[in-house]
Amino acid sequence: MGRFVYDSSGNSVEIEDRTLAHIRLVMMNKLRRGESFMFEVEVGDGSGRRSFWIHPSVPLVFHFFGGRQPQINRLWVEELIQEASGPRGLTITPEPAEPQAPPHGQSAG
Repeated sequence: MGRFVYDSSGNSVEIEDRTLAHIRLVMMNKLRRGESFMFEVEVGDGSGRRSFWIHPSVPLVFHFFGGRQPQINRLWVEELIQEASGPRGLTITPEPAEPQAPPHGQSAG
C-alpha cells in the first residue's frame, strides 16, 4: 500500500501501489502541461472522501512501499487522463482489461 502526500503539511491518503503508479503518470503528464485539476479519492479507513486541488506549485510525494515497479496499463492511464480533464476531475476508476495480443505470427485484423 503506497501513500500520496499532498503539500508540505503532510496531508496524505493511502493508495495501492499499482493504482498509485498510474495516478503518478497521469499527474506528471497534466502538471508537465501546466494543467491544474481536482483529484478526489476515497479514504482507506472508511471515513469518506478527500479532494485535493492539484496545481504545479504544490509539492506532491508518491511513496511506494513495494520494491518493484508495476507494469503500466496504458489504456487505464488514457482513461484516467480523460477523467482528470473532465468537469469532476480525477477519480480512481476500475482498471480496464488490456487488449489481448494476437497469437505469435498472426496479425490483429
